[in-house]
Amino acid sequence: MKRFIALLAACVLAVAAFAQTPEEIITRMEEELDKLQVDGIVMTMDIKIPILGTMSSKAWNRGEKTRIEGTLAGVKIVTFIDGDTEWEYNSKENQIRIKPHDTGKVSQEESNAKLFDAVAEGYDVSLKKETPAEWHIHCKKSRNNPNKDDPSTMELVVAKGTYFPVSLSAKVSVINVTIRDLGFTVSEKDVTFNPADFPGATIIDERQ
Repeated sequence: MKRFIALLAACVLAVAAFAQTPEEIITRMEEELDKLQVDGIVMTMDIKIPILGTMSSKAWNRGEKTRIEGTLAGVKIVTFIDGDTEWEYNSKENQIRIKPHDTGKVSQEESNAKLFDAVAEGYDVSLKKETPAEWHIHCKKSRNNPNKDDPSTMELVVAKGTYFPVSLSAKVSVINVTIRDLGFTVSEKDVTFNPADFPGATIIDERQ
């Protein structure tokens, strides 16, 4: 009898999951993200740029603090942002430049991270594929979407059970972006610049 009840419960859950619309899945995903981002968020971003190739970067965010690490052409760049101040480490030059952070300028990584905000807004969404573990949702830009900078299409993968986003792929201008490997535990140390982490690096303060 217990096995029968367990099987019945599994069937009910399967039917309930199948009955959800893509809009409902996205709404639930956004609700889960809002709960989890209290302790910060970390993600990997693959950015494919014509001629230059693909650059993978990792971004940590907690409150007003952000850390971004990436490697391009063998040069590692690490950037810390805290309010009005920015620290940028360049492995080739072995230098750390401290400069004012332009709060009005949004970096490519910061812009990409915001793709998860209101995913369905301005898009027609449809369930492209479903596996036992994931929903694959296709997002097509609506005709009445006034934002010219929004990607024409996005591919969103959501995990069943947790409703966590697995990945989001989009083409922004000529750049192909994939966001993956999201995590939700970021400490203050992860996003705070510490010169001891860069032994031997020359520090250049460009603030006036």
